[in-house]
Amino acid sequence: MAEAIDVRRLLDDRPISRFQIGVVAICAAIVLLDGFDAQIMGYVAPRLSADLHIVRADLGPVLSVGLVGMMLGAMVFGPLADRVGRRPVLIVCPLIFGLGSLLTATAGSVTWLIVFRLLTGFGMGGAMPNTIALTAEFMPQRVRASAVMIMFCGFSIGAAVVGWVAAGVIPRWGWQGVFVIGGILPCLVAVAVIGFLPESIRFLLRNDPRDPRAVRYLGRIAPDAPDATRGELTLAEDGVRGGFVVKQLFLGGRHWLTLLLWAMFFANLLDLYFINSWLPTIMHDVGLGQERAILITTLFQVGGSLGAVVLGKLMDRRRSFRLLALMYVGAAGCVFLIGASGTSQVWLIATVFASGFAVIGAQNGANALAAETYPTAYRSTGVGWAFGIGRIGSILGPILGGMLVGKTPQLFLIAAVPLAFAATAALVASVQGKVGAS
Repeated sequence: MAEAIDVRRLLDDRPISRFQIGVVAICAAIVLLDGFDAQIMGYVAPRLSADLHIVRADLGPVLSVGLVGMMLGAMVFGPLADRVGRRPVLIVCPLIFGLGSLLTATAGSVTWLIVFRLLTGFGMGGAMPNTIALTAEFMPQRVRASAVMIMFCGFSIGAAVVGWVAAGVIPRWGWQGVFVIGGILPCLVAVAVIGFLPESIRFLLRNDPRDPRAVRYLGRIAPDAPDATRGELTLAEDGVRGGFVVKQLFLGGRHWLTLLLWAMFFANLLDLYFINSWLPTIMHDVGLGQERAILITTLFQVGGSLGAVVLGKLMDRRRSFRLLALMYVGAAGCVFLIGASGTSQVWLIATVFASGFAVIGAQNGANALAAETYPTAYRSTGVGWAFGIGRIGSILGPILGGMLVGKTPQLFLIAAVPLAFAATAALVASVQGKVGAS
């Protein structure tokens, strides 16, 4: 009788293959388009409101309803993926938000804009947690955190790219052209997923230890490994399939970690979306030109991408909520210093870049730790519901910012408070349980 093959050890002990890199690349492409579609409205709103004769106040629901859709999508498609697999969801979700974007290009009223942006957000929200879960499940433990964090940089890149696309497309084809591009590309990525993206090996083995697809994928990752067809593949991991999947997040001693992760996602996404939404306006109000204010704001995303690379390496060495707490403390300090910069462009450039490094870097770190906290049986549910709760913060962030605008630098002192709360939650989590479900 052939010896059982430990799949986790097989993945962890071998160099990263091109097959695994391909999985991460496709996930990054999905997240990039997620970021692209998430930021479209901010760039097309002036032209759209002029063409459709929509007053500025009526655009508020249009701008925020996408976040509501993302919250619902994360909460629905996370548990669904733990039942049917990551791959089917990552085919359907890009098609949904691609279709939503294409339909948005046909909208002629606020009502239809709200309906189509809700649909777009629903697909976007479902894609995010599953790209994280699939990346984590294909990468060896030694680089898993950095792989998840670097993959998720695609969101920041997409959020930055849409501005350049809008600047070139709107003068020629109007605001509709940006939505058409934002709709066609996800559909093309869905085709790439159908053709090239594999199902999670870990997910397959939870159903059938001899699943031929798992055997085939392992052969592409480790062609020199023992013939998996001669023995049973093992995946020593906790987590019970079946029943109400969300309930599993509170079993096995993870109830406090789950609640604390929700608190971290809520607080950090509140700050992240407040800064994204209001920083250009705040800098313009203190005397900077609009173009310069927008340019400096893009450094927030650039800093976030670099933060994911640097902090990911630290997370690989030490996966701990204590390290994440330090990230949040640094983020709180950097956000406060934005308000202390006054009109000094040098200090604004430095503090906005540093804030992106810390705030977005910390969010990516939380993504990675959420994927590590939960086993395969409900990993997508755990990450999806953390994002879903976090989306409540992303909805409230711009609203609270609008209530506080005009109180700089006190505004940024207040904005540092949620990050201090997130740091406290991460510190408590560090003594509640050990990271590393699988």
